[in-house]
Amino acid sequence: MSSLPQSRLRVAAIGFLNPAPLMWDFEHPPLDAPLAQRYQIDRMSPAECADRLAAGSADIGLVPIAALATTPGLRILPGCTIASKGRVRSLLLVRRANQPLETLRSVAADTASRTTLAHARILFARWGNPSVPFLPAAADLDIMLAQADAAVLIGDPALLALEERANRFERTGELLVYHDLAHEWRTLTGLPFVSAVWGATAWTGPLVESVAEDLIQSRVHGLENIDALVAEWSRRIPIPESTIREYLTTNIHYVLDQECIEAMRVFFRLAAEARILPGYDLSLPALVSQRV
Repeated sequence: MSSLPQSRLRVAAIGFLNPAPLMWDFEHPPLDAPLAQRYQIDRMSPAECADRLAAGSADIGLVPIAALATTPGLRILPGCTIASKGRVRSLLLVRRANQPLETLRSVAADTASRTTLAHARILFARWGNPSVPFLPAAADLDIMLAQADAAVLIGDPALLALEERANRFERTGELLVYHDLAHEWRTLTGLPFVSAVWGATAWTGPLVESVAEDLIQSRVHGLENIDALVAEWSRRIPIPESTIREYLTTNIHYVLDQECIEAMRVFFRLAAEARILPGYDLSLPALVSQRV
């Protein structure tokens, strides 16, 4: 029987590459052991993280920001995010080159992140195709394009699809266009694409500050150990070390700064205007602190 205390906070974490720097202290010495006395880590998809918090089966989760509009009482812990201020590589809309965006009749969608799908729906409205249906699908580009005109891929499957695009063309002869959704969002709004934040059930007081400090410290240490993360993840996924390094240092932005907070406000406004999400006011007490 485990000797760990039953009062450990339950953490719903994302199993992709992109949060690796945020999780550094929880997975590496010297702090992984003491943190394991206080936190129970479970890994899953972003959408599952949101579901765990909504169901009360997790206390903290790295949640898609769309969950804030649909989960009453969810608060943002300060300092950390998964965002992009340019091209992100791991959020893709892939379509056949002979089918313009405004004529697409269906999109097969990896449902692992509801926030990415909400961003995509906002973009489709601006592209003149607001009613295109999104069909839930497993994250396999070949299968997705066999059942729909385009596909939305996120996370590691998107990174792999981008790496394999030349091989796929040689194999199929099919010319595809790969839209980087973070780049498309930046073009539309001039703001970052914010995917996820640490969310928590509505506690107050010293516990919030203590947890936030642990999460921010882990982010800081993770960004100081990119070389180690590159070495680890190059053994887990078939992507060159140079690509992993660029992804963790350039494509992903990990600090929840004022520009990211403004991007979230614009996202919630546009999502509400398009009736994609309920209206949501990103202000205190939803935002615990703006400390970075």
